[in-house]
Amino acid sequence: MIRGMEHLCYEERLKELGLFSLQNRRLRRDLIVAFQYLQFLVRPWNWLPRDAEAAPSLAVFKARLDEALSDLVQWKGPCPWQGGWN
Repeated sequence: MIRGMEHLCYEERLKELGLFSLQNRRLRRDLIVAFQYLQFLVRPWNWLPRDAEAAPSLAVFKARLDEALSDLVQWKGPCPWQGGWN
């Protein structure tokens, strides 16, 4: 406990110290992790053919993804999302 703040409730202490609540700090952490994960996926996702990206269902997406990946397996250079097909 911080001296002089014993009489304040949790929310008032947070406001006085300029801090977020534990719930908001956890939400912030989760959003940061989600952002980092999405950044990791953006390059491969942008490489996908438009028909796979716009698939109307998960089953169609999987079939189109498998087709795109089978083309990639035959490719001997670096992955397209790592600058291989510029």
